[in-house]
Amino acid sequence: MQSAAIPTLLLFPLSTMLGFKLSQGVQDTITPPFGHSSLSPDTQFLSFCRIPSAYTWAAAYPTSQPHGPLLDMSQGVPGDPPDAALVSALGIASTSLQNFGYCPSEGELSLRQAIAKEMKAVYGNETGVVAEDMSLTAGCNMAFVAAIVTLADAGDEVILPVPWYFNHQMTLSMLGITTVPLETRAQDGFMPSVERCKLLISSKTRAIALVTPNNPTGATYPPSLLTSFSELARESGVALIIDETYRDFITPASPPHSLFSSTAWRSHLIHLFSFSKSYAVPGHRLGLVVASPAFQKPLGKVLDTLQICAPRPIQLALAPLLDAGGLRASITETAARIHARHQLFRASVPSIWKVATSGGYFAFVRHPFVGRGSKAVAQRLAEEIGVVVLPGAFFRDEKKVEQEDDRWVRFSVANCDEERIIGVCRRLEACVAVFGWAVDA
Repeated sequence: MQSAAIPTLLLFPLSTMLGFKLSQGVQDTITPPFGHSSLSPDTQFLSFCRIPSAYTWAAAYPTSQPHGPLLDMSQGVPGDPPDAALVSALGIASTSLQNFGYCPSEGELSLRQAIAKEMKAVYGNETGVVAEDMSLTAGCNMAFVAAIVTLADAGDEVILPVPWYFNHQMTLSMLGITTVPLETRAQDGFMPSVERCKLLISSKTRAIALVTPNNPTGATYPPSLLTSFSELARESGVALIIDETYRDFITPASPPHSLFSSTAWRSHLIHLFSFSKSYAVPGHRLGLVVASPAFQKPLGKVLDTLQICAPRPIQLALAPLLDAGGLRASITETAARIHARHQLFRASVPSIWKVATSGGYFAFVRHPFVGRGSKAVAQRLAEEIGVVVLPGAFFRDEKKVEQEDDRWVRFSVANCDEERIIGVCRRLEACVAVFGWAVDA
């Protein structure tokens, strides 16, 4: 049988193709676990590409599939389709010629007004957020980038709990902003300490950035902890950024916090949100920055430079549905399904794999292999067992982690159905014999 030809591009080192220098800040920034490739994920030539590790490992799994088909619990993507009403509305909005133009850089007023109503449903009727407190962005990563560019200059500092969401740390690295790590511990449920954070604040600190429910740990920070961080930020004269991408998957449903119930929040709080997960539309790139109008004005300069405006059809499709509260039921149903998947995963995972925290989209699990780092374990899981996960080393400075602390693996529970979750857990049991490594007593 004739074999496929190796693409010419792959035969030559890509670095030799440039006749100019790249940004040192970009080169010094880590490569994300997921990349963008023109090759299909199952191509035999995927491993020739300089693409991120997770997909390279997955591509090395034998085509004979000795343990069954590849099971992917690596990326935090919706495992359920969008609500049918949203699909229909988006189809209409996408084909209307009047929606092909720009909208204001802060986003469609109709959607921002609808979001204000939606936030009362999520945070309580006392929530004091209005349309003028909002800007819509091309995804939540854009929201974080724009907020940081507005807040900080090269040489300033931002405090991130560790493990961190790698795109947040990458943003700071590219901009020459120092990431100050706030270590969290498994014995504390990976909750960040307000007391330890206070010791890290300096004259260069511009913000504390939290993610809850957390990526990667799945830990959900209680309202009392967020209140304490809010008070610390206000007293210290720094911004508190809270990325609440996964807030709608807190089960049982309850207000994530009460910070919006007082007008004092505008002095220091910056709230970020993603529509990708709650509404299952990650490809339509829509995020949100909620902050004081005094912050929105300079933020507008940044957004006009980076994006002009967020994608318009998805805004116009969502606006009437959110205004009528028409999508809350489907979000609640999705949250219940994800909660059931977490319960099944915790009940099915082999006992030598220790689930420390789980919630939102993710579970953070301690692997059982003595003296083995998380990257080595994740690589063998993908290449030999056909289970794709992300090593905890991807969510921290790998050069500064002690070997015994590098035992954590992130499982994306939300995007797997029950059959795949059970299949993954069975393979975790089987991998002990396959790897032949010593395990915890």
